[in-house]
Amino acid sequence: MELIEKRIHYLKLLHLYGELLSLTQKEILIDYLEYDLSISEIAENRSISRAAVEDAIKKGSKKLDSFEQALHLKEKNDNFAKKVAVLREKFGDCKEIDDVEEAWK
Repeated sequence: MELIEKRIHYLKLLHLYGELLSLTQKEILIDYLEYDLSISEIAENRSISRAAVEDAIKKGSKKLDSFEQALHLKEKNDNFAKKVAVLREKFGDCKEIDDVEEAWK
């Protein structure tokens, strides 16, 4: 997986499953993925070691992957988005598609 694709993948997983992580893992992953802070910056801001930050990122990412493997919410969301895109391409913008998309969120 390319670096940008990997980042997007984990951002989506974090959005879906972030509340299931420990608070520290969630906050560090937000800093790392959403705010694009380096490991050194996160460590300095939190007054912890770089190793602790790397460990939280590694363990948090592994947990996100295991949640997705069990629940498949990202896969379902991605499939839904593809189907909505096909409908929009075929029928253009219409209120019914907007309503279905809004209900899914």
